[in-house]
Amino acid sequence: MKGLLCFLLLLETFVFVVQQKLDRGLGENEIRQQLGNEDRRQNPPQIDTRSDASADSQSYCHLSFPDIHAALRELTATVTELKVNIRALETQLEEELNKKTDEISNITLSQVEELRKENRDREIAFSAALMDSKGTVGPYTTDTILTYKVVFTNIGNAYNPITGIFTAPLKGVYMFNFSVFGKGDASVPSTASIVKNGERVVVAHGHQDLYSVNSSKGVVLILEVGDVVYVSLWSGRALFDETHKHNTFSGHLLFPLREQDLCRM
Repeated sequence: MKGLLCFLLLLETFVFVVQQKLDRGLGENEIRQQLGNEDRRQNPPQIDTRSDASADSQSYCHLSFPDIHAALRELTATVTELKVNIRALETQLEEELNKKTDEISNITLSQVEELRKENRDREIAFSAALMDSKGTVGPYTTDTILTYKVVFTNIGNAYNPITGIFTAPLKGVYMFNFSVFGKGDASVPSTASIVKNGERVVVAHGHQDLYSVNSSKGVVLILEVGDVVYVSLWSGRALFDETHKHNTFSGHLLFPLREQDLCRM
């Protein structure tokens, strides 16, 4: 676009210069003609083939000037038309640029909203305590799912305080932590484990004759949508709790996973 504008400016300058030269040339020829007429009045003309040739040449030049003027007028009209076309093209380009800018702006806003929604989906975290009053849980004759009923945080509502089960809402990497606390009793240890889809993963165990005992564990798990994680108290084991809430269970999403992420592992 800049190159075309420069070309038009140079073309206009050339036309102007040629026009000036032509105008000057016509003025000089008129002066020469007047001087020649005066000289012929004072000195009668003599037959001279060179004079005839010069007259023919001048006549030829005078005949050619109108053609040059016509060409210049045509060239000027062409330049004017090119200017009009350039202005129209600039207007069209500006409209298209504004349209593209609006489209990019709309795409950006859409992407931001999508990211916000995606981030909201990633907000998964919970933390809960076993009980808020003094008491003992267990021992039972079978492994039993512990229900941590005192909920501190449950962002995303993936943890169910009624069943004690966490259900993964999306595929990702999760971290879980739990703790066990028991009174000093030689006959009843305190043992529990994190269970994923019915299989034990890690175990926290404590056993002491005279004093209270506690233990804690943590684990990072890859979960698919719908996988369940909970804490199971082993059969024949017991936990003790009170208002200090010694027994807790918590977890949160570290980051989501895609299929290609799993292929690289």
